[in-house]
Amino acid sequence: MAEYLSKEKKEEIFAEHGGDANNSGSVEGQIALFTFRIAGLTGHLKDNKKDHSSKRALLTLVGKRKRLLTYLNKKDITRYRAIIDKLEIRKSSITNAGNY
Repeated sequence: MAEYLSKEKKEEIFAEHGGDANNSGSVEGQIALFTFRIAGLTGHLKDNKKDHSSKRALLTLVGKRKRLLTYLNKKDITRYRAIIDKLEIRKSSITNAGNY
């Protein structure tokens, strides 16, 4: 199963994306943490296709991240676009505007 994050790794993620290592409540920090955990679970599920509990955990994390991204999109579109580009979650709508 995917390894649990150490305290140092969490602080590193929050320091890079949340502004401060102790700022675990920032939306950007939480999105970055969920993205890191999603990447770990995705790798685990490639090797263990029948691990249904981890698959459920992955879907839960994806849903939480999606809700946070929706909140950030409504609250501050510039911060939303910055975190999308920084974490490379999806292609921004600006680059896809002319590609139908």
